[in-house]
Amino acid sequence: MYTLDQTELFEEEIRKSRFRAIACPVESEAEAKARLAEVSDPAANHNCWALRIGQTYRFSDDGEPSGTAGKPILQAIDGQALDRTLVVVTRWFGGILLGSGGLIRAYGGTAAACLRAAAKTEYVERVALSVSLGFSDLALVKARLSALAGLVMDEETFHARGARLAFRVPAEKAEEIGRMIADLTSGRAGIGK
Repeated sequence: MYTLDQTELFEEEIRKSRFRAIACPVESEAEAKARLAEVSDPAANHNCWALRIGQTYRFSDDGEPSGTAGKPILQAIDGQALDRTLVVVTRWFGGILLGSGGLIRAYGGTAAACLRAAAKTEYVERVALSVSLGFSDLALVKARLSALAGLVMDEETFHARGARLAFRVPAEKAEEIGRMIADLTSGRAGIGK
């Protein structure tokens, strides 16, 4: 599975109708709804969309004939093995009817072209960990954590006796990293999820 590095935009004209696809990386349905509201154009005839987040998927034809827009967009997402992805294809009608087959090709094709142009990375499921430790252990633990591939540091806060580090690590390495921190601090660090 892959995910998008950043938002991608693609536009094309098909038989005088203008199609604009916007593909966005999203982490949750709530974020997807917010992005959908942000990128949809109320002046357009249709803002059709699809999203995939893990096993969850949703799509909308937004007034187009059933099955001619949202489903082809979802198939474009799945066809490129993407996860945590929202694609919105906006159509401004140009006066020529495309028919069901034409709409399927236009929406699916515009979404697929947008996704092909987008920068992608392999998706790695991460779990959140937090570590509370004293000042005497902080430098060593931070040095070891910074050397780990795939670690994303979210927060570092200080308190009277030390610091709290909040970070995300690849799920398959979480237990190993917890043991490493316990070993480095001789069990003094408080490790939580």
